[in-house]
Amino acid sequence: MSEEKKYSLDEVEDLMSRESEEQNFFSFPNLFATFVLNWQWFLLTVFICLCGAFIYLRYATPQYRVTARMLIKDEDKKRGGDVLSNMQDIGFMTNSAGIENEIEILNSRMLVRDAVNDLKLHTQYFADGIVKNQLVYSQQPVNVDLDSASLDSLDRDGSRSIRLTLSLEGEASYSVKGELRSKGKTVSRFAEDARTLPFSIATDYGTLSFTLNPEGTYSMQRDLIVTVEPPVEVAKRYLKSMTVAATSKQTTIAELTATNSDERRGIDFLTALVECYNRQANADKNEIALKTEEFINDRIARINEELGNTEGALEDYKRRNTVTRIDMDASQSLQMSSQYSTKLTEINSQIQLLDYLSEYVNNPDNRYKIIPSNVGMSDQASTELISTYNQAVQDRNRLLRSASELAPQVVSITSTLDELLASIRMALSQARSSADIQRQSLQGQYNRYQSRLGSTPEQERVLTEIGRQQEVRSGLYLMLLQKREENSISLAATADKGKLIDDVISEGKVSPRGSVIMLAALVLGVGLPLGALFLLSLFRYRVEGREDLMRLTKLPIVADVPVASENVKTAAGIVVQANKNSQIDEVFRSLRTNVLFMMKEHDKTILFTSSNSGEGKTFLAANLAVSFALLGKRVILCGLDIRKPALGKLFGVRDRSQGATAILVKDKVTAEYVRTQITPSGVNDNLDLLLAGPTPPNPTELLARDNLSDMLEILKQEYDYVILDTAPVGLVTDTLQIARFANVCCCVCRADYTLKSDIGMLDNLVKESKLPNACLVLNGIDMSKKKYGYYYGYGSYGKYGRYGYGRYGYGRYGNYGNYGNYADSHYSNKDDDSIKK
Repeated sequence: MSEEKKYSLDEVEDLMSRESEEQNFFSFPNLFATFVLNWQWFLLTVFICLCGAFIYLRYATPQYRVTARMLIKDEDKKRGGDVLSNMQDIGFMTNSAGIENEIEILNSRMLVRDAVNDLKLHTQYFADGIVKNQLVYSQQPVNVDLDSASLDSLDRDGSRSIRLTLSLEGEASYSVKGELRSKGKTVSRFAEDARTLPFSIATDYGTLSFTLNPEGTYSMQRDLIVTVEPPVEVAKRYLKSMTVAATSKQTTIAELTATNSDERRGIDFLTALVECYNRQANADKNEIALKTEEFINDRIARINEELGNTEGALEDYKRRNTVTRIDMDASQSLQMSSQYSTKLTEINSQIQLLDYLSEYVNNPDNRYKIIPSNVGMSDQASTELISTYNQAVQDRNRLLRSASELAPQVVSITSTLDELLASIRMALSQARSSADIQRQSLQGQYNRYQSRLGSTPEQERVLTEIGRQQEVRSGLYLMLLQKREENSISLAATADKGKLIDDVISEGKVSPRGSVIMLAALVLGVGLPLGALFLLSLFRYRVEGREDLMRLTKLPIVADVPVASENVKTAAGIVVQANKNSQIDEVFRSLRTNVLFMMKEHDKTILFTSSNSGEGKTFLAANLAVSFALLGKRVILCGLDIRKPALGKLFGVRDRSQGATAILVKDKVTAEYVRTQITPSGVNDNLDLLLAGPTPPNPTELLARDNLSDMLEILKQEYDYVILDTAPVGLVTDTLQIARFANVCCCVCRADYTLKSDIGMLDNLVKESKLPNACLVLNGIDMSKKKYGYYYGYGSYGKYGRYGYGRYGYGRYGNYGNYGNYADSHYSNKDDDSIKK
């Protein structure tokens, strides 16, 4: 038993987060917002696609569907009681002349080729156009024909074609320019001018004949383009565009369907196809009658010659013996002799017929050919077998027109013919043996009565023998004449095998469908920009807005802070001001309220951190501190990012020798010393600053000392709120040392800056309880841009426009890869000089 793959809880949440991210893009609100915010692109692509669809519909070649229903007469049912039907019932033979075979014949390339040749569809006429050539069917003023021998030559090669351009030079004169092509490339060119119809042009591909079309109504205002292609290649194209199928299993009705670029041409093609099918079927059925007629005429000529010889011998004998009348002096013996003589005559006739047929059947040249039937043979079994054999030969010949001798159907019928031929030979041999036995019996009876006529004169005996020969030949002659007439009637009464039970009708244009094309263009016009936006969303690897954060993490998002404009900032870079009701003030009031909701009754410490540098944590911490100070609360903002301090720059404090590092390096922390390191903010009397101080060489070890806890306890006793500005948690571990003493950890993410993968890192730190009571603050939202299909806004205040805090905390904040480099980060006199400037 195979082990199922197990996923950890983190992996499951990650998979669910990705699925949610993909599904969220296709949610109705996001789709609606995407359409509204990017309507220009949607409108442009829809306009382009609709214009393209209109141009396609304007110049696309229409296709029309024509159908016909044809009844195929099932001759097997007419022969329901014959030997072939019985053999089919017991499973020795299969019916190869059913509706399936007729459908295959209708789908045969040679039959379609005959229809193409009948309609001369291998020659096409087009009116020369600017964008495309327009088909002209049956209305061309000039008919162009290629001799049949040359058409057969084109069929054998298959890659050659002729292209002509006819121009009207005068009222009855034409200019012809032609190209002979092979495999799509021009082999040679020719030109003939000032020709009056009819005329012909000899080319390497055959002789082209130009005649007047009496039904032509097309005016030669533009040149006429004529193409002559191999009929077989044209037939292949028509085969691809047509289908033949039975309407049901209980009937022998076939439905013929074809599509064509010209409605009338499609109707004419199906009509010609049915005519060719009937013509071929009639030729197959008449083949038996023609073979029988040929056999009967040959036998009549030979019997007529033998009968003339017999009559001449009788005349000669009577002349030599001067016999004019012979009295009948025999009684009953003579009568009986006469009766048996008649029977001998009949049996001899049958033996002669059997010998003639045996000779024909055993002749190797007549293998798989029609055997003469219905010639008066009395053996019913042989007659039925010959009829069955002839039908099978006919079916085999019809299949050979569209299949090779190695095809399974042809091999099956050939095997059946071999079996039938052996049966016919055996039946003829048995009939001959039976006839011999019967003749010997009759001859014995005849000789017995003949011996009683010993007194009969020699003349009577001789005349009787001659008369018997004459009677045999006369009877056979009359019988063959009768059979010839019956065969001629059968030949003249041949009916079509396929009958159209409905006229060939057109179902109208099937392509291109204007509504479908326009709808597809509309869908494509909407789908292209939508797909592009979706692909772009898949490649986004930075956090772009609140929706991204909500999909990536379950941490609460306490505020969305937009980019600030310059006109709301004070000299110290603080955007929160007293007695103001701007949008940015509301943002920090909302941040202040949400943070307070996350704190308990006696909680005072708020920590600000981020995953990377430049995400604005110092700016947010400073303005939140100002917001708390405006409530009348005593607030101290501590710069505990001692590797790359930025708090002094924000508030414009030049003297940075005092700060947290000076407290942390002491052996014992006292409240008096802490007060000496605190600097007024200069923004609000309720807000003080504890800067980072000089950058130490060992910041991690310094923050791990107990002095940090002591310092924070002193500050919490002196102030209502202690806000800590710390280092990025994704780069160094300093913040994790400080987070132990925080009541709320505000993790700052900057729109279009923070990597989505960093959110997972923050989640892991929260799950490992390294960042207690954590929340997220989304910073740096540019309200002038469209982000992921939506605008940011705050209730009834509307869109922010440019409210926010500009670029403070970003820009040259520094690369945390250089953290720990004391020489690069220590504030020197040079830094103070730059600040003064």
